[in-house]
Parts: sequence; structure tokens; C-alpha cells
Amino acid sequence: MLLVVIEHDRGALAASSEEAMTAGRQLADRLGLALHAMTIGADADGLLDALGEYGAIAVHQAHAEVLTDYGPEAWGETVAQFVRSEQPAIVVACGTDRGNEVLAQAAARLDMPMVANVVEVIPATDGTWELVRVRWGGSLLERASLVASTKLITFVHHGVIAEPAAAAAVPRIEPCAPNLDATLARTVVRDRVERVAGVVLANARLVVGGGRGVGSPEGFAPLQELAGLLGGVVGCSRAVTNAGWRPHTDQVGQTGTRIAADLYMACGISGAIQHWVGAMASKTILAINIDPEANMVTKADYAVIGDLHQVVPAITAEVRKRKGA
Repeated sequence: MLLVVIEHDRGALAASSEEAMTAGRQLADRLGLALHAMTIGADADGLLDALGEYGAIAVHQAHAEVLTDYGPEAWGETVAQFVRSEQPAIVVACGTDRGNEVLAQAAARLDMPMVANVVEVIPATDGTWELVRVRWGGSLLERASLVASTKLITFVHHGVIAEPAAAAAVPRIEPCAPNLDATLARTVVRDRVERVAGVVLANARLVVGGGRGVGSPEGFAPLQELAGLLGGVVGCSRAVTNAGWRPHTDQVGQTGTRIAADLYMACGISGAIQHWVGAMASKTILAINIDPEANMVTKADYAVIGDLHQVVPAITAEVRKRKGA
């Protein structure tokens, strides 16, 4: 059995779990294992059909009094108890903060190794697996060996394109009732504050990013205008947030938000490694910069060497012209 731990928000399936299901299905098919999924909390019971679309033949629905919302200790102990009783060959999650946290909790409770942010799995017949994983924020690929009766793995976020199975399964429901002490609820989500509505940086298909080269908080107005015309959002570099020009919620980078946009327009951004890590999963990157040797320019798919204060308004004017606006 290969078990995928499903990440959700009050019953809404996270896009990261679609990636995890895809990666898990591909690995299960290679190894001839049955693909199972685990949902934690009663509000996730409605995900049965969606998980069947990704190939799950069984969904283990974990219910307990303390599983009212996400809590790393309770979720980790739930996974650990399942591993002890059912002994799956592999447990998979997506390498988000939450996915890594839950599997790390489970691994600690099981006294087992766990490998995070994997990009490639090379199974071996002797039980020793070779894994390639992302380290140092994406600047290094490490080859690691894993020996364990149950392999605990997270796949790097945005490293797999989510794809439903060729033929949807009709998963059976497997009730799961972990024995969870009330003290595990000491770390649990109690409330949420919605800071923005609609498209946000993490799920935007188009992001217009600005760096120190924008020059001032007011300099972001043309970027905001262009993003609005294209149905996207504005992002920024850490230098911009450090200067107080934009809020931290707009920061793209290792210590900000990692994006996977269809198009990322990086305007006046030098492209330090921390920023590149947050942007590199974008399908297409366009850099606008006066420095042809800037790191972002050399790594981008396309580049415009010029002053962003001239280039961005020119792009906006052309977009308006084509839209007849």
C-alpha cells in the first residue's frame, strides 16, 4: 500500500494534495502498489469522489474528537498510529509547510527517518532507496539513501504537475478512529483572518513582480495597473518589503510566498537566490532590467533590457490597445 496524506482546509482540497496524489499514483504504479489516501477530520469526508478521480482505491477517513481543525501534533499522531497498525510500504505528502510538518511529526513518533522535498525516487530491490531532494532553498540537489520499513516522503511543492488518473476509481471508505489524547489539541487552528479576497499570490496565474529598481512605493502603481489589466497580482522582492514599500504578504521568495504562475514578470529585480527559489516554479519568466548580467535576466526565459519605467507603461498601452480599452 502507498498512502497519500491529504491536505485540506475545512474540507476544501488543497491543490498541493492533487500534486501529492499524482506523485503517489505514479510511484505506486511503478512499484505495483495499491494507492490509498487518508483524510483527517470529519469535514474532509466529502473529498471521496475527488480522490477517486486521482486514482485512490480506498480512502481512510480519520475521525476523533480533537480533529476539529488542522493541528500538527494530532495529525502526526494519526498518521503514526495508522503506520503502526497497517504498515504501508510508503507514506507520501506534498512538501508544503503543512505536509512536511505532519510527516515530520509522524516520523518522530515512529522513530523513523523521513525525507522531505523529493524530486526523484530510485527504488532498489535490497530495500535501500536512493532519493534526490531539493536542499538549500533549491540551490542544491542532494542524493540521499533511505532505509526504513515504511518510507515517509514528501515531494517538493510545484515539482509535479497535478493530473487526474486516466480512469477514475470508486474508492471504498475505510473508517479510521485514532486514539488521540486531548493534549494533542494544544497546537490546533482556532480561527482565521481573511486578509485578501479573490486571486492571491500563491495561486495567481500571472504575477508582476517589482524589486528595488521600482524606486519607491509609488513606483508600483504602473505594475499594479498592468497586473489588473491581465487579471494578475503584484509581487515583490525581499528588498522591497525590507524597505517598507510593500507588505510581507506580497513577497515572492524563500521566506515569502513560492509561486507557480503561468507568467512571472520580474521588473527591476536582481534575482538573488532567495527570490529565485520562490519564483522558479513559474512556467515562463520574463525579466525587465537595465542590467543584462543580473541573475534574474540570465535565468529568465525571456528578457527585456531596458528601464522598467518605460517598458511597463509601453506593455500596458499595448495591452489596452489590443483589448480596445
